[in-house]
Amino acid sequence: MHESAGDAPSLDDVRVLEEFSAHLTSQRGLSEHTVRAYASDLAGLSSFAHQVGAGPLAAVGLDTLRGWLAQMAGRDLARSTVARRGAAVRAFYGWAVRSGRVGSDPSVRLGSPTVSKTLPTVLAVDSATALMETARTAAVDGDPAALRAWACVELLYATGVRVGELVSLDLQDVDLDTRSVRVVGKGDKERVVPFGVPAATALRSWIEDGRPGLERGSGATAVFLGQRGQRWGQRQVRETVHRLSAAASVDDVAPHDLRHSAATHLLNGGSDLRTVQEVLGHSTLSTTQRYTHVSAERLRSSYQLAHPRA
Repeated sequence: MHESAGDAPSLDDVRVLEEFSAHLTSQRGLSEHTVRAYASDLAGLSSFAHQVGAGPLAAVGLDTLRGWLAQMAGRDLARSTVARRGAAVRAFYGWAVRSGRVGSDPSVRLGSPTVSKTLPTVLAVDSATALMETARTAAVDGDPAALRAWACVELLYATGVRVGELVSLDLQDVDLDTRSVRVVGKGDKERVVPFGVPAATALRSWIEDGRPGLERGSGATAVFLGQRGQRWGQRQVRETVHRLSAAASVDDVAPHDLRHSAATHLLNGGSDLRTVQEVLGHSTLSTTQRYTHVSAERLRSSYQLAHPRA
């Protein structure tokens, strides 16, 4: 079913949303995925506002916002999705007020469903080891794709970098002598993260033996190259991690789960929260603190299994 012209966002809304997206990227440093999601959410709000006769986004009131969220609840969308759309609305109108595009913020009194906080997925240490060993074994014959996969999972687990940060790395960001990598994270904040000998071995093998065969075209500066010589994409990284998880017969994990695993294993090994915060590039310590809950849950499980009076 095609959307009618009356259901589409107005030209004014399209222009404003483009400006808002540029603000999210340049000023708030949000990921491309988040910016796209927010823009899509607000385009949906614009369509709804025109359907109910509320006019452009600048004229939307609290009742229209509530009606929009209520419509989503009626479609049985996940609470997390509805909560994200509420967050998109608040971010948009906060920016619109500050920039003088609207006179008041209709989202100030807008309710939003609370999302239950789930503990992140974390591999057990032996499972993480099995995953790395599976990748290393597959790369023994020197196949470039296998060398790339090995270096990819080793670096994700060793440094806890986000998948977007991984694919953005350039050769100049990696120092194999000091075993460290310069990462540009959210908000264009830089940090230097160390890594161990296994990751250094995998990276050296990929850079010296696997990468040269793919080095051509516009992605020549990227650490990780695809089959056509372009910068490797996030989707390919996710597919690689899922495939290696299956080959290693461990729980299916995504790249971000290796970030969770790295943080938790650092804490379990004795690292302090501040160190883990710096490694992960969290802006606040409260974000890092959720990994203490993971460690506590594992400690509790081990205690209940081992202690005679548990």
